[in-house]
Amino acid sequence: MTSPAAGGDIDRTLAALADPVRRQTIDLLRRGPRRPAELATAFDVSGPVMSKHLRVLRKSRLVEEVPVEDDARMRLYRLRPEPFEGLGEWLEQVQAFWSDQLDAFKDHVARKQRDRR
Repeated sequence: MTSPAAGGDIDRTLAALADPVRRQTIDLLRRGPRRPAELATAFDVSGPVMSKHLRVLRKSRLVEEVPVEDDARMRLYRLRPEPFEGLGEWLEQVQAFWSDQLDAFKDHVARKQRDRR
């Protein structure tokens, strides 16, 4: 069962992923770290708009800023695995519930068919 703290993390993750630009940002970051300007260009949005999306993703802990060694002014964003692991565990629990429900329904139907004979 998911702990209450984990539930809050999942809520934050799902809220952050509710926006299509943020989901697409996650998809781009799956290929590797990116600069904010690269992300803004990829989605044809302004820097300030992308900055707001990145702030939401950072607060939800889905992404993190990483410094660039050669240039202290430059920022890169990359994915953090932990929130996705928590989301994956929760989805596995939901999937297991529905698998159990379907198995119980199949058993019920099989019993009904046997009883008719």
